[in-house]
Amino acid sequence: MRWATFRQGSGEERVGLVVDGRILALPAGTRLIDLLGDEGERLTEAAERVTQGPAEVMSLDDVSLLPPIPRPRSVRDFYAFEEHVRTARQRRGLEMDPDWYQLPVFYFSNPAALVGDEADIPVPPGSQQLDFELEVAAIVGKGGSDLSPKEAEGHIAGYCVMNDWSARDIQRREMKLSMGPVKGKDFATSLGPTMVTPDELEPFRSASAFDLTMRAVVNGREYSRASLADIYWSFGEMLAYASRGTTVVPGDVIGSGTCGTGCILELSLVHGSEAYPWLKPGDEVLLEVERLGRLTNRVVEGRPLLPLRP
Repeated sequence: MRWATFRQGSGEERVGLVVDGRILALPAGTRLIDLLGDEGERLTEAAERVTQGPAEVMSLDDVSLLPPIPRPRSVRDFYAFEEHVRTARQRRGLEMDPDWYQLPVFYFSNPAALVGDEADIPVPPGSQQLDFELEVAAIVGKGGSDLSPKEAEGHIAGYCVMNDWSARDIQRREMKLSMGPVKGKDFATSLGPTMVTPDELEPFRSASAFDLTMRAVVNGREYSRASLADIYWSFGEMLAYASRGTTVVPGDVIGSGTCGTGCILELSLVHGSEAYPWLKPGDEVLLEVERLGRLTNRVVEGRPLLPLRP
């Protein structure tokens, strides 16, 4: 199943099942998060109801797609692809830390800054080094605490494409102070275009995830290509770690972290900044993950930087 949260014109948020380029809409007032909270029975029942008698049918081309869960309780973004971690650390003159192979570390991002497909991304105030990050996100379907990786795998409602936008110059300054990433990350996170349920991906299971091609294209030029199967930490392991000593809840977002070659930071380190310059207003970034769809955003001018002190 493929579920979308959308808006038609200036109307209210709606939810529907995506079938053959159309949205079979549920009655107004239903949120996707309202269909979570169990092992998937509510989603299945809702799909059966809306297939038999949709409240409305519309073309995908006639709506604006929002993040599948527009306002989650939390967004955790992990650091789970070894190639990306290794290359990023080399940029700072560091070897791989043995603890990375023991702890699937993450940071909290901003749940209020999620945007969907075709949304504009303003350059964050004061940044000259805007970057994309090619990722996959899992959406928690059932809450829990102290889950095992096997249990956690069964708590995932679906997957979608994620772009963890990054202001590298701000991030670099923050992390030198042993805090962050914070303002270097919390201005925008793209999520979508739809939430794809795990059964759709099961035929492609491989290693720690699924053998799905991941691509990033900037202004029509392919920048990145990887496979989700290259991930070191599985989503079950990441979600289990997130639940350790606390509670994860339905709708929580679990980001994979950037795949190998999946950002300008990594590409410029290997090939040089002239070949892969930082993003600027007018640039279009398309992220595509096989079976999950395409997520496209355009960079636009941002607001001016307001000084904290004169």
